[in-house]
Amino acid sequence: MIDLSGKTAVITGGARGIGRAIALRLAEQGADVCFSYKGNAEAAAETVAAVEALGRKAIAVQADVTAPESAKELIDTALAELGKIDILVNNAGITRDDLIMRMKPEDWTDVIETNLSGTFWTIKAATRPMMKARQGRIINITSVSGQAGQIGQTNYSSSKAGLIGLTKATARELGSRNITCNAVAPGFVETDLTGELPEQLLEEARSRTPLGRFTSLEDVSAAVAFLASDEAAFITGQVRAVDGGLVMM
Repeated sequence: MIDLSGKTAVITGGARGIGRAIALRLAEQGADVCFSYKGNAEAAAETVAAVEALGRKAIAVQADVTAPESAKELIDTALAELGKIDILVNNAGITRDDLIMRMKPEDWTDVIETNLSGTFWTIKAATRPMMKARQGRIINITSVSGQAGQIGQTNYSSSKAGLIGLTKATARELGSRNITCNAVAPGFVETDLTGELPEQLLEEARSRTPLGRFTSLEDVSAAVAFLASDEAAFITGQVRAVDGGLVMM
C-alpha cells in the first residue's frame, strides 16, 4: 500500500471532481493537503471536512492560478500552514468548446490561461521551496485530448498538449534537484466538465475504449498517488495514460 505519511500536498482545483478525488486519495494515504478553489466555497468546505474526517490537515485557499501573484499566494499559504510542499498536483482546468470557425477569442484565451499558464505559474511558485528541500513530486493533469486532439476542442486540446511539453521540460530542468515531474492523462471522466459534452461524443468515446467504460475518479487519483510516492522516485518526464486503452501512444 502506498504510504504518504508525513507528506504535504498542494492541489489546484481541489474542491470538486478530479481534484477532490485526488485530495481524498492523498489524505487516505497519509498526506496533509492544501488545495485551491476559484469560487465554490461550499464545495471547498465539504472537501476540507472530508479530508479532516480522514484525520489529516486540510486547507482551502481561494485562488485564481491564472494570476502569478495568486498562484504564489497559494504556495506561500501551504508553506506557512503545513511547513513544506512535497507534492504539487496541477489539476485546475476549464473547457470552452466550440468549432474553430465559431470560437471566440476569449474562449481560446481563458482555456489556455487556466489550463496551461496557470500550471506554469504554480510550478514556478513551488520550484524554489522544492529546490531548497532538494526533493519534490510535480504531477500535471493533462488529457487524452492533448494526445490525440478532439473536434470542437482546439483550445482545450492545445492547452493539454502544452502541458505535456511543460511536464517534459520541467522534468529535465529540475531533475538534478531530485524533483520529478510527470503527467496523468485521463480518458473521459464523468465530471462537471465532461457532463457538458454531447451525448453522441460520449457514447462514441465509450465504444472506442477497449475496456468498455469511462475513466473513474478512483482510476485517476490512484495514478496520482503512485506518482507522488517513493515507488515512483525514478519516473520523470512521463505521461501516464489512464484511459482504458482509448489512446495508445
